[in-house]
Amino acid sequence: MLNGRKALVAAMLAFGLVVAAIGCGSSSGPGLPAIGAAKTYRLEGFRPRGPVEAGRSTQVALTILQPSGAPLTRYRTGAGPHTGIDLIIVPSDLRTLMYEDPPVANDGSIHQAIVFPVAGSYHVVVDAFPDMPGVPPNVQLFTTIRVKGTKPAPTPSYGLATTVGGYRFAIQGRPKLKAIEAAFLTIKATDKQGRPVVFSPLDGALAHAIFFREGSLDYFHTHVCTARTLGCASAAFKGVPVGSATKPGILRVGVLLPVAGTWRLFLRTKISGRELVTPLTLVVR
Repeated sequence: MLNGRKALVAAMLAFGLVVAAIGCGSSSGPGLPAIGAAKTYRLEGFRPRGPVEAGRSTQVALTILQPSGAPLTRYRTGAGPHTGIDLIIVPSDLRTLMYEDPPVANDGSIHQAIVFPVAGSYHVVVDAFPDMPGVPPNVQLFTTIRVKGTKPAPTPSYGLATTVGGYRFAIQGRPKLKAIEAAFLTIKATDKQGRPVVFSPLDGALAHAIFFREGSLDYFHTHVCTARTLGCASAAFKGVPVGSATKPGILRVGVLLPVAGTWRLFLRTKISGRELVTPLTLVVR
């Protein structure tokens, strides 16, 4: 039997493994898939290095280095959302989300212009899908950008329903989510007249469900797939529920969150040619 100190160290190590395995189309916990250990890869030449100004275009630049020190230059391509690089940026108060699929140059460098809406600390997720022998299928790296400017207004209150772009998104029922337990959320989207909306494919999926935990900013990312999004579920990880959509205006979103707490769900969809990011809030026991 472990003594108190050893038990505490073991618990901390176990928690570290849980957090390190969170990923796109996947999560973490006992028996769940492990994503390539980020500590064996690193960001090189990340910019900006210092604070930037809110409301102005900022060039974000980076290269992913492999454990050998060579730049990662080959990324998965083709149908489906598990390709290239996802550059996902959120402020620490989770008031909004910025999502980009930046192009990768021949030398492995990535450049993307970003406008940060308000001052504060921003959490950056570089979620990459390499296509090279001996390289994990999914590598995640993290960093922070400081943005200066006028102090932002208080974070808006989000719940199980909200309206974005004239469309109402509502999580149906009262979901009882538990950490490290797969589940589904049913989300209904309607227009101003109460009619179900028609979703169009976006970046290889019918919808992207991106979760961040308040405070710790733990990350989980999954997709809603249909027959119109070939390759959407082809890279799904064992144990992660794949979302689906069989009726207009209804999304069935798979969830597998690693730890308890309050989580912000950012739902990326495309309706009538417009991309929308809808914030919703969930409590995980």
